[in-house]
Amino acid sequence: MNNETSKVALVRCFSYQQEEVEQALAKGLVLLGGFSEIFSAKTTPEATGLPRHKITAESRLVLKPNLLAKTDPDKACTTHPAVFHAVGKVLQEAGYTNLKYGDSPGNPMIKVEKVAEECGIKQAADDLGIPLGDFEHGTQVDFAGRAADHFVLCDEVLAADGIVNVCKMKTHQLERITGAVKNTFGCVFGINKGMSHAQFATAETFAKMIADLNLLVHPVLHVMDGIMAMEGNGPQSGTPTPMNVLLLSTDPVALDAVFCHLVNLKPELVPTNVSGMEQGVGNFAEIEVLTEEGSLTPEEAGAKYGNKKFNVQRSAEFRGALQPVKFLAPFLEKKPIVKKDKCVGCGICVRACPVEGKAVEVRGGKAEYDYSKCIKCYCCQEMCPEEAITVKKSLLARIADRRWRV
Repeated sequence: MNNETSKVALVRCFSYQQEEVEQALAKGLVLLGGFSEIFSAKTTPEATGLPRHKITAESRLVLKPNLLAKTDPDKACTTHPAVFHAVGKVLQEAGYTNLKYGDSPGNPMIKVEKVAEECGIKQAADDLGIPLGDFEHGTQVDFAGRAADHFVLCDEVLAADGIVNVCKMKTHQLERITGAVKNTFGCVFGINKGMSHAQFATAETFAKMIADLNLLVHPVLHVMDGIMAMEGNGPQSGTPTPMNVLLLSTDPVALDAVFCHLVNLKPELVPTNVSGMEQGVGNFAEIEVLTEEGSLTPEEAGAKYGNKKFNVQRSAEFRGALQPVKFLAPFLEKKPIVKKDKCVGCGICVRACPVEGKAVEVRGGKAEYDYSKCIKCYCCQEMCPEEAITVKKSLLARIADRRWRV
């Protein structure tokens, strides 16, 4: 796949009005050649991944939205129900009626159905008659990957003939962005996601694991909701900002790379892109962006449709160049910080922390950190429902970003 040109459809869409979303999605599917072309595309190297059959009208397809947490759709944290509804509807109208949906939310203590209801996804699914799949049970699957040797996958993922990945355009404190590649993490069952953060603690090792996961589950289509994106303190506590696009592709790495170009971020700085390309998930070197106005390069698409001021981490993160001054490393790391005025002491950050012995505790009604234990996975920040945790750089790190250019 790495030596082929990957195609990403980009269609403008300016609201979540249902008819407008459906029309935009239909245009994107036409640009990719329609479902017959999409479902015949090679999505993973031979001899890797779960056994999948050729997609037919009888195939069991699972719609996999982003259901990170119980939030209002207007917060741009989860896949908008209008986009989910549009994907389900066009599949049904094309004859693919054996559909289910689901995700494994960030908080394993909350039922998937409750999260889906809060996010509006359940109502959209009910309207289409699409039942919730089994995301409440998991089964271990051995896999000889670059980083992982097994995954505990939700049982519905194992039962599916294909996954349709309906992801969200957002920032992410560990990987810079979360899009198509990262959204497959919701195929991992419950508490095992937190354990993965502890086992694969750095952005690079975590990205290698995510690439392994993509090779294992290899979704057949990726649709990104970028109509209203999230910038800044994502993936839950950031700021909604309009990007006014839907992106579609069979290549998740290429899709995420186009996302990067739209927000003025170098794709090679995103670990999930790098590992995804190195491990054969997809390609960000050769991409053709298909639009209604014609084909564009990713750079041209970024210049025409992007937002250069989008709030995302663009610095090179000091890789390599600071080896002579390793003693400065603790002063250059980002770390989670509690906004005491917003913290309500709910303890969700404590439950989200994957570290044995916990790096965060609630004391006196407020969350407090033991940074000697913190592995900088930012699960606490990701799951905080009150937007009370942010990720902060030290003054030295901010100076390094501007002056050292590493």
